[in-house]
Amino acid sequence: MRIAIVILNWNGEVLLERYLPSVIQYSEGADIYVVDNASTDASVAFIAENYPAIKVVQNTENGGFAKGYNDGLKTIDADIYCLLNSDVEVTEGWLAPIEKAFHDHQEVAIIQPKILDLMRQDHFEYAGAAGGFIDQLGYPFCRGRIFQELEKDQGQYDDTIEIFWATGACMFIKKEVFWNLNGFDESYFAHQEEVDLCWRAKNQGHKVLYVGASKVYHLGGSTLSNMNPKKTYLNFRNSLFSITKNLPRKQAFILIFIRLLLDAVAALRFVFQLKFNHCFAILRAHLSFYRQFRKMYKKREKANFIPKYYLIKSIVWQHFVYHISNFNNLVKD
Repeated sequence: MRIAIVILNWNGEVLLERYLPSVIQYSEGADIYVVDNASTDASVAFIAENYPAIKVVQNTENGGFAKGYNDGLKTIDADIYCLLNSDVEVTEGWLAPIEKAFHDHQEVAIIQPKILDLMRQDHFEYAGAAGGFIDQLGYPFCRGRIFQELEKDQGQYDDTIEIFWATGACMFIKKEVFWNLNGFDESYFAHQEEVDLCWRAKNQGHKVLYVGASKVYHLGGSTLSNMNPKKTYLNFRNSLFSITKNLPRKQAFILIFIRLLLDAVAALRFVFQLKFNHCFAILRAHLSFYRQFRKMYKKREKANFIPKYYLIKSIVWQHFVYHISNFNNLVKD
């Protein structure tokens, strides 16, 4: 099983200097690539000088996470792609459980390891935690992370289970499946493109797995912090993209209408918190979505839609009304 570890880089010389050594040290047997998204810093020169064995793929433009990986992966041959953020520190033996899971579960196309917070290493990290799910309204959440609430890692998620989506911070995916899905949807630019990719994979009958025996540490927020208005814009808009593309037509239209109302409530909440930039970000997200609705609708999957995509009815209701912040306390549907 040939694994290519592919790190997407944009002006990340400092991150490469800090985190690349662990990838090299603990990834014996895997090929390591850096896909550079037209950086203007000395990233490429740094790799050439210090790690000449690492293969560098240079994109001609910064097309964001989605296009950056799509362009870079075209030139990389492997059985499994490992898409790894440049701010991730891997651990000894992290690849072996992943390889075993792919070997033991032939129906699995995508795998995510345990994602812990580099700054608080006994806590889960925002981007992926212990595997991703969505609620009936299309809002994503994770085992170990609900909105901004992060759980402490006490071994409660050391299992191997099927999940709905795997984080792009550290995602293993079969090359054949990635290209059968035509890669990431470049309209997303960044954020939640991995949710869409996994949703499309599941619509085609593939499975997504979380393997808790493998763990990495993620710094997070190195490109956009969780409280950046641009991230708010991308998350709200891209979630609507995924609903439009991956659900039966009638169900999608109903959810879009409900989300219009709920996202308005979220915008008002930002107003009361005096976070006006986030309020405007939600408004811009909806305007962008409606402008691109026809294009997204034409991308709807031809495969059978999975009948049950959600784990709970409303993560918003359970968290903000019932104040549930622990995954295991959620009332499952």
